[in-house]
Amino acid sequence: MSFRITGLSPDAFTPYFGLPDDSLAELGIVRKTVTAKPGFPCRITLEDAEPGETVLLLNHESHSAQTPYRSSYAIYVRENAPTQATYVDAVPPVLTGRPIALRFFDKDGMLVGADLVLTGDPREAIAHAFDRRDVAYIDAHNAAHGCFAARVERT
Repeated sequence: MSFRITGLSPDAFTPYFGLPDDSLAELGIVRKTVTAKPGFPCRITLEDAEPGETVLLLNHESHSAQTPYRSSYAIYVRENAPTQATYVDAVPPVLTGRPIALRFFDKDGMLVGADLVLTGDPREAIAHAFDRRDVAYIDAHNAAHGCFAARVERT
């Protein structure tokens, strides 16, 4: 089963890039300077930001379906991230080497299953999920912190 993992579009975040810290604070957004790698996974580039870079920590609605599974949580985005990443039949760096929770949703946004990938590569778990006809897409989350990592779709 072929799949695609895409980062978030930077268009949703560019209005915040370069704003003064006090203006960001009024919006509930925090600018942070990256201190370690890994540790600040950008949801646009799907890579960990480099030490010294700035990232924005903000709330993001990752699952907007009008169901009980609607979800939002804190994420990092690199300030001035140029373009959203796209991976086809490949896994981005932010989904390897850390525990990842995979949440399986049907076409109506209802949760129909889940899996946990503790280390390594989630490709096998993704393929197994997409073997099911009722799974329309998968939302990957960092298992420890619970934050949204990326959406996985069939191609």
